[in-house]
Amino acid sequence: MTSTGTTTSPDSAAQTADRRRWFALAIVMTAAFMDLVDVTIVNIAIPSIQRDAGASFSQIQWITAGYALAFAAGLITGGRLGDIHGRRRLFLVGIGGFTLASALCGFAANPEMLVASRILQGGMAAMMVPQVLSIVHATFPAHERGKVFGLFGAIVGLGAVSGPLLGALLTEWNLFGLEWRPIFLINLPVGVVAFLLGSRFITESKAPRALKLDLVGVALVTLGLLMLLYPLTRGRELGWPLWGYVSMAGALVVFAALVAYERRKAARDGSPLVELSLFRVKSFAAGIAVQTVFGIALGVFFLVWTLYMQVGLGWSPLRAGLTGVPFSIAVSVAAGMSVQKLVPRFGRKVLQAGALLMAAGVLLYVWESGRYGQDIAPWQMALPLVVMGVGMGLIVAPLTDAVLSEVPREHAGSASGLINTVQQMGNALGLGLVSVVFFGEIGDRLTPAQVGPAFIDAFRHALLWVAAVLVVIFALMAVLPKRPAQHVEGAGEQPADQAREPESDSEPESEPELVG
Repeated sequence: MTSTGTTTSPDSAAQTADRRRWFALAIVMTAAFMDLVDVTIVNIAIPSIQRDAGASFSQIQWITAGYALAFAAGLITGGRLGDIHGRRRLFLVGIGGFTLASALCGFAANPEMLVASRILQGGMAAMMVPQVLSIVHATFPAHERGKVFGLFGAIVGLGAVSGPLLGALLTEWNLFGLEWRPIFLINLPVGVVAFLLGSRFITESKAPRALKLDLVGVALVTLGLLMLLYPLTRGRELGWPLWGYVSMAGALVVFAALVAYERRKAARDGSPLVELSLFRVKSFAAGIAVQTVFGIALGVFFLVWTLYMQVGLGWSPLRAGLTGVPFSIAVSVAAGMSVQKLVPRFGRKVLQAGALLMAAGVLLYVWESGRYGQDIAPWQMALPLVVMGVGMGLIVAPLTDAVLSEVPREHAGSASGLINTVQQMGNALGLGLVSVVFFGEIGDRLTPAQVGPAFIDAFRHALLWVAAVLVVIFALMAVLPKRPAQHVEGAGEQPADQAREPESDSEPESEPELVG
């Protein structure tokens, strides 16, 4: 009975609950889209940020690498915090912090403030993003999740296509004379609305047996990566000082300490940041190597590609953004075909073909950029970009399932969280290596007439490294299962950043508490 004496029927209550969960889905998908767009939208505006804010080459690397590093370091911890304290609560903390960090990025007074704000933004994304799949998992029954994850895949594809275009348009329009700043400020109204609606419509849920935090593990991972990345990004500007080599060697010591600590942590309470026993599964260990190296290749390519088009060729952000559309479309189409038709029939060979196709596209791009020089047109880039996009699409969609296929079901959550983490770490490392493979080929004092040819030569040099990395990926893929096994039930549905105990469909992981 309601307070007015009227009766609420079971059907009416069910309809209300159904409406609430679809509202909740729209909200978390919006947050996921915002994060995806934010990653791709920044690359296209990097040259504008460099000109307007006076950022150095190492600072523009950290604008992107700082986000990836903070995101990678906090990803697993963000998932576990949601399990412990509530996924809705952590989602709201994450999206609120992400919105605040976006405002700080948009109003950054200097490059140093922008780098710091991007690191904060990446850390808040690590709180927000893991909750998206967790909330879906807790809100929707198993038989509906296929449809939901299909929508999620469409959002990922839309984010990949629209991010560069949106960044190009916002930069080109120079709204209110703000130059590049609207690419961050556009997050403010979206974030505020998502926060308010999320607090009303998202159902709270927790894991009944959440793993403990491993803050020491997070600290060791972050320290090791910083000791490796900082000398890489600053070394060229500083003349490769001795302390840089000492720092990079010290990073190996820190990673060794991490392995030793994680072993003790696993024996003590079973809640390590990295589940080392997973690496006894040969296909998983090889898959982690593939994800890491693939992240390095993508980190190098996307930054140098933007600089090549906008600085080397002198193109506008909009022209550069439109040039990338064939690549994004090719990735989306090939990804759908690989999962639905090709991998079930040909298995691992599809992923290996993708690596070779990407390498072929990269080498074709190297040849074209050398032949046409500064006179190259966007339509001439279409062929290598489509070949690369098809190759990438054949890899990205089925790779996670291939890596997880021989992992025991009880470790599927930990394994998928680790896959996402190492890919982001690889991306950060690739962005750091841009100093070596790209900026290392460019002279310190260039006349305006020398800038274009120097950037074109550096782009071609960097792409040769990318092609070599893709050949390494092809070789590593030989260790993946010939055909992904199907016994890891629900691996693709596991929330990406936390481990779960085995559970049956008849036993829900938590009793959601309806809020609002």
